[in-house]
Amino acid sequence: MMAQLFSLSSLFVMPFWFLMVVLPFWKWTQRIIQSPWLILGPALIYVIVLVPVFGTVWTGVSNPTLPGIIELIGNETGATLSWVHFLAFDLFVGRWIYLDSRERNIFAPITSLILISVLMIGPAGFLIYMVVRTIHGLVRSAKTTPVIQTVAK
Repeated sequence: MMAQLFSLSSLFVMPFWFLMVVLPFWKWTQRIIQSPWLILGPALIYVIVLVPVFGTVWTGVSNPTLPGIIELIGNETGATLSWVHFLAFDLFVGRWIYLDSRERNIFAPITSLILISVLMIGPAGFLIYMVVRTIHGLVRSAKTTPVIQTVAK
C-alpha cells in the first residue's frame, strides 16, 4: 500500500508543476495556481500515512535526534511520509514563487528554471529564487530612480 501512496502522491503534484513551468502565461494556469487548495492531494495522503503512526512520529519529531530521525524514516512508511511532506511543501513554495514572480514580472524562462530547481532540490531552489528576486528588485529600482543632475552656475 505504501508504494501505491508514494506513486499517487507524485501524480497529485506533477500537473501543477507542469502548468507553472511549461504554461506560465496560460489563463488557466494563473487561476489554478492561485488556489492554495492545490496542496490538498498530497496533504490528504500525508494524513492517511501519518494517522496510523502518529504516536511514533510525534515522539520522533518532538525531541529529534539524528539516530531517532534515521529510525523514523528508515522504512517504507517513514520514507513515504517524508516524500509526501517534501512534495506538499515544495509545491507550496513553488506556488508562491510562481505567483510572486508573475507579480514582479520576472522573466518567465528564468522562473521556470528556478521552479524546476525547487521541485528537485527544494530549499536550494528557494534560495536561488530569493537571490534572483533581490537582484531583479535592485535592477528595477535603479532603472526607476531619477538621476539628480546638478547645474553648474
